[in-house]
Amino acid sequence: MQGRTALITGASSGFGAHFARLFVAQGANVVIGARRVDRLAKLAEELGDKALALALDVTDEASIIAAYDAAEARFGTVDTVVANAGIAVAGRSIDLPLGDFSAVVETNFTGLYLTAREGARRMIAAGFKAHGRGRVVLIGSITAEMTGQGDSAYAAIKAGVAHLGRQFAREWVRQGINVNTIQPGYISTEIGGDWFETEGGKAQIAAFHRKRMCPIDALDAPLLLFASDASVHITGSTLTVDDGQVL
Repeated sequence: MQGRTALITGASSGFGAHFARLFVAQGANVVIGARRVDRLAKLAEELGDKALALALDVTDEASIIAAYDAAEARFGTVDTVVANAGIAVAGRSIDLPLGDFSAVVETNFTGLYLTAREGARRMIAAGFKAHGRGRVVLIGSITAEMTGQGDSAYAAIKAGVAHLGRQFAREWVRQGINVNTIQPGYISTEIGGDWFETEGGKAQIAAFHRKRMCPIDALDAPLLLFASDASVHITGSTLTVDDGQVL
């Protein structure tokens, strides 16, 4: 990742914060964006001068454009985009309020679409076709391959993310931009709340074939592959990293 500049959304906690630490450790500059700027400031202080923290709301296109502008002013063109921002709202489809459904769509799908699109626009304008080093990584979910109770909106949107990744890859295949999707399994992060500490959550873990959660660093190797020059011949792929939970 030496010499790369990565923009990571949803970087105030969970996957996003972990990815930022990973990239800096591997030599990249990181632009970390989220709505919770107090957390971002602490993370940026930890990461040092290779990090730029920005207030970023992925549901607001103007906010996304401003983030890319600031990133370019500090580090130059962003060549690695990790579209990670997401929310989860539990509820059966017949009960979920429209406002909650819309919030999941706007953050997990529309926000991801806008983030990746703006990054691609800038890579194309900067002439990435000549060297082929553009990378976009979408963060999906194992739920895209499952059915269950209480997450139909979230799961269906994540299935859409996987196909959107293939569509982006097809559109940008001749523009020097590779697009791939990672679908994590169940990993304990803030987005899941305390569910896995409850009796129901413990029963869910016990039902997994290996009776364990995935550690967050299980995503490190595939993310570094997709975000680096090592994936020069990989685009349009969807990789599930779940320790066999979906089998």
